[in-house]
Amino acid sequence: MAVINETTPDSQKDLSLYRRIREHPHVLRLTNLAGEMLPKGLYARALLIIITPIVVLEGVIAFAFMERHWQAVTRRLSEATARDIAALIDVYSDLPKADNAQKIVDLARDRLNLKMEVLPPGDLPPPGPKPFFRLLDKALSNELRKHVQLPFWIDTVGESQNVEIRVKRDDAILRFVATRSQTYASNSHIFLLWMVGSSVILLTVAILFLRNQIRPILRLADAADAFGKGRAISEDFKPRGAREVRQAAVAFLQMRDRIKQHVEQRTTMLAGVSHDLRTVLTRFKLELALLEDTPETRALSTDVNEMQHMLEDYLAFSKGDGGEEAKPTDLPELLQEIVDEASIYAATIDLKVRKSKGDIVLPLKRQALKRAITNLVTNAARFGDHIIIRVAPEGQWVRIEVDDNGPGIPESERENVFRPFYRLDHARNQDEGNSGLGLAIARDIAKSHGGEIALGQSSMGGLRAIISLPQ
Repeated sequence: MAVINETTPDSQKDLSLYRRIREHPHVLRLTNLAGEMLPKGLYARALLIIITPIVVLEGVIAFAFMERHWQAVTRRLSEATARDIAALIDVYSDLPKADNAQKIVDLARDRLNLKMEVLPPGDLPPPGPKPFFRLLDKALSNELRKHVQLPFWIDTVGESQNVEIRVKRDDAILRFVATRSQTYASNSHIFLLWMVGSSVILLTVAILFLRNQIRPILRLADAADAFGKGRAISEDFKPRGAREVRQAAVAFLQMRDRIKQHVEQRTTMLAGVSHDLRTVLTRFKLELALLEDTPETRALSTDVNEMQHMLEDYLAFSKGDGGEEAKPTDLPELLQEIVDEASIYAATIDLKVRKSKGDIVLPLKRQALKRAITNLVTNAARFGDHIIIRVAPEGQWVRIEVDDNGPGIPESERENVFRPFYRLDHARNQDEGNSGLGLAIARDIAKSHGGEIALGQSSMGGLRAIISLPQ
């Protein structure tokens, strides 16, 4: 079947332009900056996805409301108030002086709902402080300037419920007091309060529901992390949450059961193989013990011992941690036990523990970790006569170092030596009793605890083995 390429030259140009824009240094810099500023957690990102549209929508609605409704209504009310004041000033100018004051005051009070006073001529008060929100000042000042066309002074800050306006004439100063509801849309803030209040209620409900949806995912992540570190999973862990989260939890539990069943079957099989092979080796030793002590029997006995040692290494590597459960373990105490048992070697072993706020107690598979560190100490004692073991907490990790003054391992070979049955050609691995599994076993055990092992150069010029374990 022929494949038809439907990509047109124009679409190719658009794709090329998109790639150039995306790969532009400034675009990459902005993308990286946005990635650093955005939250990393799922819960925070989900909240951001919910909150951002609501905030944008409320901002657009509030802007449109302020621009089209609030300002328009306020301008109309301010215009009406300014026209009323201008009309009263015209009436005041046209009426006879004798009856001027009282009639204008009564007219303003009864017909226009304005409180009016005629003050003696003089200067207007100095300008007062401007309010933070100057919409009323601006609208009312513009309308008074347009309709009254006389010097005026307004105060929208003094009395909270009233607005004071003074107009200067040659023969008097006319003082007007109007309610705020006459000059601007005073009930508009109720709409904003309802909008913000309802949004807060909706966000609160959304956060509560979202937290309930995120919690099963976090519990699943904790269970997977604990299982990866070889620790026991909480007994109350059960599939909860949405359907997809439940499916993921069920799949995880099934995977855990299959892995545990596989490990148990392998351990049982290896235990049977180990028993059968050790029975044969025991018969070999008994038969050798019944023979005369000759160079041939001594050589055969050495071969049997080497075979037993290699068999134990193979079984230890195949068995891994042997299904051992992690339990709280005092790490310095375990290291001291290893040092005491390693006193049979001809090397000097020092243990250095960095002081910390509390005891270094970790959930460990004690026997497995002991086997891993013992392998490192044995390997160091085989090629050096001075060994230093250091342990120190570093943040969320605990660092164990095993240094020796031996010949070390070239940097190019430090990763290869972790491969099973791998042996170096130089002096460090020329021992015939070495099976090439010590470091491989140590790495497997470290990884089963959620940690890692690496090699470097020690302060004494030899090899440094570093085990990092999570706290």
